[in-house]
Amino acid sequence: MSTKAVDKLTSAKAKKELDKLARDIAEHDRRYHGEDAPAISDADYDALRRRNAEIEDRFPLLVRPDSPSHRVGAKVSPKFAKVTHRVPMLSLDNAFSDKDVGDFLGRVRRFLGLKEEDEIAVTAEPKIDGLSASLRYVDGLLVQGATRGDGAEGEDITANLKTIAGIPLRLTGKPPSVLEVRGEVYMTHKAFAALNKRQERDGKPTYANPRNAAAGSVRQLDPAITKSRELNFFAYTWGEISELPAQTQSGVVEKLASYGLPVNPLMQRCDTLEQLLKVYRQVEAKRARLGYDIDGVVYKIDSLKLQERLGFVSRSPRWAIAHKFPAEQAETVLEDIEIQVGRTGKLAPVARLRPVTVGGVVVANATLHNEDQIARLDARIGDTVVIQRAGDVIPQVVTVLLNKRPKSAKPYKFPDACPICGSHAVREADEKTGKMDVDRRCTGGLVCDAQTVERLRHFVSRDAFDIEGLGGTMIELFHDRGLLKEPADIFALTEKPEKVSKVLAEHRAALSEERRVAEGKEPVKAAKKAVDKEDKVVANLVAGIEARRKIGLDRLINALGIRHVGETTARVIARHYLTLHAFLDGMKAEDALVELQHIEGVGGVVAEAIHDFFAEKHNREALDCLLKWLDVQAMAAPSKSSPVSGKTVVFTGTLEKMTRQEAKARAEALGAKVSGSVSVKTDIVVAGPGAGSKLKDAQKHGVEVKTEDEWLKLIS
Repeated sequence: MSTKAVDKLTSAKAKKELDKLARDIAEHDRRYHGEDAPAISDADYDALRRRNAEIEDRFPLLVRPDSPSHRVGAKVSPKFAKVTHRVPMLSLDNAFSDKDVGDFLGRVRRFLGLKEEDEIAVTAEPKIDGLSASLRYVDGLLVQGATRGDGAEGEDITANLKTIAGIPLRLTGKPPSVLEVRGEVYMTHKAFAALNKRQERDGKPTYANPRNAAAGSVRQLDPAITKSRELNFFAYTWGEISELPAQTQSGVVEKLASYGLPVNPLMQRCDTLEQLLKVYRQVEAKRARLGYDIDGVVYKIDSLKLQERLGFVSRSPRWAIAHKFPAEQAETVLEDIEIQVGRTGKLAPVARLRPVTVGGVVVANATLHNEDQIARLDARIGDTVVIQRAGDVIPQVVTVLLNKRPKSAKPYKFPDACPICGSHAVREADEKTGKMDVDRRCTGGLVCDAQTVERLRHFVSRDAFDIEGLGGTMIELFHDRGLLKEPADIFALTEKPEKVSKVLAEHRAALSEERRVAEGKEPVKAAKKAVDKEDKVVANLVAGIEARRKIGLDRLINALGIRHVGETTARVIARHYLTLHAFLDGMKAEDALVELQHIEGVGGVVAEAIHDFFAEKHNREALDCLLKWLDVQAMAAPSKSSPVSGKTVVFTGTLEKMTRQEAKARAEALGAKVSGSVSVKTDIVVAGPGAGSKLKDAQKHGVEVKTEDEWLKLIS
């Protein structure tokens, strides 16, 4: 989002930004309302809408037909029947400061022609962070329930809403003959924690926060799933109604309670701005102890006659506004520090916290970033800490309250071994600055379970073993089923095609069944043909693996996934040792690190990474198992008598008579060094059609430039 002041925008730039805002906000609406999976925080979303409104106010002629200011929510999901709201379900404008609230009351007074001293009664109630829903009662009986959807049309979730214990199926007292009640479905922190615990136990994804959990639960195709989750409901307004039971907002809400509908007990009626702000502060102070999430306080003009006079503007009423809470910090206790190992071997410390609500989300874990951050904070287990959600999304520990430190707290020692595989965990030094890397990484590349899938993906990639038919999804599947743990297991698959076929068939059948359930169709038994269909896939996979038993030394070294060692460095190392036997002997030698450091093109950091890799017994054993399956081809010794021997060559543009990879290999075989950038040390630039900046650099430095034909003539 642009930060340029709106009054500095030109008409053209304003139009361009409004176009982008419309697209971005529509996508966030779709993710939030349609998928229950928001990609940004509420604060960031509100900022986008504020920016859009400010630009539209400045450039009213540029307001788009699909402006976010004209829309509410998102399109209805095709999974549910549609419900047309007889009275649109709109959303509220937001206030973010005390001044915004004062401005709201000022606008109301001006619109109604009231004086400053004229009192206006206003209700104040917590803004529940859940899923908006409507309940339609006819003669006191619940006949329909729906989501807000896009404000005009929602989803029919009647069966699901009927499973919520707090929603009466029949109203008590004497309600209007037609009463459409509107409110919020929400989940308590306690129920949220229990649900996520069950999800983890069953191997299912957990929910990010209670709002997502409530929305996901109430939009299930199977009402039994909704019923199994503890949901709640607060009523706070109404849509279509045959007869108003009172003439004020507070009076109608009291009547809703008398009909048996749950309403929020914290709702208050105020007469002045000062009283409204006092209620806001009181609710904010109670926020962490409520047991459910709120993200602000809603103010509504109490008189229904004044509400009718004020009416609506675009997507929201003039008579109501939501005073949002700022990003929140909270105090809690650091109960433990655990180390998680990422797919690249990074050891990431995670703070295990006594659960606390921060910014409307129950937080039990927070990042501590790295061991330097732990040292700076002097964070110890048992400490009372202040946490916040960075960008209102990622929880992080901000500071330690030393005055609340218990005597039993001891300094935390960051591990120097991987908690997953036991391999050494090291920090590297930057060759140029001498500074240590902030992250500590596991060196057990071939054997660490935390890194297995990522390492195997690299192992089969195009510049490594290039195994056709074995993609990332299949690697994850085989790893989950226990068929792949290390590279040697890939070649072992060729000896158990029946098992591979069965795993693939079961996986395909499971996916098919999931789709059927999602579409509301009856489950079916897996057909025997499911296994038969995999025979050709397995045969192709086995053939692809068999074709890679013969491999060049450079490709093998690249495939090992050693940190900092890519295709080019692997080729440099392979050309230094030439044979697998020489390479392995070199890695076992006492002066292995020194020799690696003296290879041209291999710096100190790279040499240490290679040395650390082979220092791990686990890695050596995994490599030994792999080599039993392979025929590793020696590298051809570089020519010392060719016309390009010892020269630095750069290829740029499109090569028409050979691939870029082939050109590099031929140049290196002739003793040339192939570089990716042009400098004063470059000897030859081979430029094909479409050559750009590298050709210009060559001309600037006075480097010899050849066409592809001229290059081929030179090396022939």
